[in-house]
Amino acid sequence: MKVFLVELEPVETRYTAQWKEHLPKQMESAGLDVEVITGPDDAPQDTTPGAFLNFSGTNYWKSEQLKKISHMFANGEVQDGDYFLYTDAWNPTVLQLKYMAELLNVKITIGGMWHAGSYDPVDFLGRLIGDAPWCRHAEMAMFNAFDDNFFATDFHIDLFMQSFPEADTSKIHKVGWPMEYMPKLLEDYDIEANKMDMVLFPHRIAPEKQVEIFRDLGKEFPDVEFIVAQDKVLTKDEYHMLLMRSKVVFSANTQETLGIGCYEGALVGAVPMVPDRLSYSEMYLNDFKYPSEWTESWESYLENKQDVVEFIHNLLGSDLREKCQEQEDILNEEFFGGTALYNIIRGKK
Repeated sequence: MKVFLVELEPVETRYTAQWKEHLPKQMESAGLDVEVITGPDDAPQDTTPGAFLNFSGTNYWKSEQLKKISHMFANGEVQDGDYFLYTDAWNPTVLQLKYMAELLNVKITIGGMWHAGSYDPVDFLGRLIGDAPWCRHAEMAMFNAFDDNFFATDFHIDLFMQSFPEADTSKIHKVGWPMEYMPKLLEDYDIEANKMDMVLFPHRIAPEKQVEIFRDLGKEFPDVEFIVAQDKVLTKDEYHMLLMRSKVVFSANTQETLGIGCYEGALVGAVPMVPDRLSYSEMYLNDFKYPSEWTESWESYLENKQDVVEFIHNLLGSDLREKCQEQEDILNEEFFGGTALYNIIRGKK
């Protein structure tokens, strides 16, 4: 069995560049025979403001991938038993892949990794497109085209099922995301040294991330730096150095199906502070979660501002190293490893 890896476009400031480098190696180490299907080198990479990719460039990227897949079928390079893994399930080319496989009678299996969609009312697609029939029908068609639909958290599965209660649950798998390279990548950052009185906002600047709450909180801490990572032009290494120097990473997100920024922070000794909602509820210890109602909106934040301020004071002033290690172990074992994903793919042999 060959696994054709239909990859996301790599954006240097996001984890997708790391996936391009590490995911094929990890899958091969797991005993899988991998061939990467990439897009064009000249696809626009600058993300649309507030988004996670370039909304025009991503279609240019996907079109080139479809062209390559079509040539592979035409040349007889796809065989019975092969597996196609889409690292982003929101990719309409899966419909053309299914079309070719069924009409040419090539018995393949297809898996897709879901990150977001219009079914999340706070996500970019949910805000701009909402429940438009064309989009909802497209998402259901893509879901049905996949034999395996992968999600990182139970929260994300529940969110998807709220909009698509008719979805076949036997095709759904909670697997975490294959990011076992992260502890090794960050092990050279000294988590015991160089800590500063700094709180970091590691997220995109987008409405669902509520950066205005973070900026306002900074005014309450004249002796502590409150830094929004995206206010600076940083390489990935510079960003990780900033994480390493931070004492706390903060979230008031109203949309999150996993949360890589807080995980990266935990790996380098920055204490995560997250609301008890979304994917955070199942991922984080109570020591690091604050009541959801404190930051559900700007208005609720203003009503509960002093509680938020006190929570930050407590995190900054406490020795939480043992709890942080316990939290790191939970994240590594349950949410940021590829074993479950690889086992499901291997099971298709």
